[in-house]
Amino acid sequence: MKQAHLISFEGGEGCGKSTQARLLADWLEAQGVPAVLTREPGGTPGAEAIRQMVLDPPETGWSAEAEALLFAAARADHVARLIRPALAAGRWVICDRFIDSSLAYQGAASGIGLEQVRQLHVIGSKGLLPSKTILLDVPPHEAARRIKRRENQQTDAIEERSAAYHQQVAAAFRLLAQQEPERFVVIDGSGPISGIQEQVRFALRMLPGVEG
Repeated sequence: MKQAHLISFEGGEGCGKSTQARLLADWLEAQGVPAVLTREPGGTPGAEAIRQMVLDPPETGWSAEAEALLFAAARADHVARLIRPALAAGRWVICDRFIDSSLAYQGAASGIGLEQVRQLHVIGSKGLLPSKTILLDVPPHEAARRIKRRENQQTDAIEERSAAYHQQVAAAFRLLAQQEPERFVVIDGSGPISGIQEQVRFALRMLPGVEG
């Protein structure tokens, strides 16, 4: 059986990662590579319940510490019930956000600290990391334009945070990519969708189990 891989897509709001994750999963299936498309927070019934809690919080919302714990709990369930079993069965897992989102959002922008978030990941998910992480980097003005163009979709509690907060998130993602250049692939997300997908596939060409 060929080795299966966990591939994560990261980036700020409106970067296009959900679209690119879906396109990659479809392409892998077309190549005869079994793939599971999932997202965070979410992917399992328990994690989806937590997703609702963090994106539509009660009253004044969660503290930064409580939010970090909720994301870690959702990921722990996701990893245990979906991601690890899929990988063990030889299926690739394409994930719309993973640990690096927690590092950028809760660890950096919310002030919890990168090492604290990493420790939660070790406790909850045994430190699982993607084989490759695709970071789609989009200028803030372009991301804001894309969010406004979304039809019939309300913004969530995290999307509604200040521009300064989202700038911190973007800076944190870039720092994470600099710290782990072998895992991260940074792609300009402002180009044509098809061109971005070509770059994604090219970035994965050296992983075992990828052809074409």
